[in-house]
Amino acid sequence: MRLPRSAAGWTVAVFGGTALLSGVLGLLWPAALLGMLGLAVPPTRTSGDHTGTFLVASSMAAFNMGVYYLLAAVGDWRPFFRFTVVFRLVTVCVFTLVVVADVAPVGFLGVAAWEGVGALATALGLRVDARRRAGGAGGAGPSSALVAGAGL
Repeated sequence: MRLPRSAAGWTVAVFGGTALLSGVLGLLWPAALLGMLGLAVPPTRTSGDHTGTFLVASSMAAFNMGVYYLLAAVGDWRPFFRFTVVFRLVTVCVFTLVVVADVAPVGFLGVAAWEGVGALATALGLRVDARRRAGGAGGAGPSSALVAGAGL
């Protein structure tokens, strides 16, 4: 098993792992995932309620996205890392707007926060990696890159 080779790669791997696990959770235990998102879990579903269908689709998408992120992390695909920073920040805006518009419960802001923190962590990782490369610290691992990036 290969591990990420950069600080940014590690941030993408963490997000990929959590996306994959949330996808598995949604597929195996949908009520738990709904509860984590602050969404109601009604005791029975009425005719025309497609919550289960949507949950299977979004859980499978999260699973697949997790795999994509993990593959990008071990391949150190830096253009993908930069791309994710931008679109995860777009996701923060969209998720926040649906809460403000009263379409989603306030607890859904936790998902927006997770996306935002992840985007900022990846941006910081990219910066640390760029500084490490510019400084010629070839071969330094992610932890030493973080220490060097922090000025320690």
